[in-house]
Amino acid sequence: MQGLFESGRIVDLALVFVVLEVVALLALRRRRGRGLNPAAIATLLAPGVCLFLALRAALTGAPWPVLAGWLTAALITHVLDLWARWRASDRPQ
Repeated sequence: MQGLFESGRIVDLALVFVVLEVVALLALRRRRGRGLNPAAIATLLAPGVCLFLALRAALTGAPWPVLAGWLTAALITHVLDLWARWRASDRPQ
C-alpha cells in the first residue's frame, strides 16, 4: 500500500474511478434520455481531476511549477463550473 502512495499510482486508481463515473453518467443519459450533458459532466468533474493530478505531482516530487499549474487549472475549471451553473440558474423555468 505504501508503494501505491509513494509512486502516485493511488491517484491513477482514483482517476480510473472518475472515468468509470463518466461512462456511467453518459450511459444513464443515453438510456433514460435525460441527465447531465457531456459538457456539464466535464465541468463538474474537471476541477477534481485537476486536484487529483496536483496530488499526484506532490506525491511523486514533481517540480513546484507542475503542482502550481494543476492547482491553477483546478481553480479555473472550478470557476467555469460555477459560471455555468450560475447561468443555468438564471434561465427562466
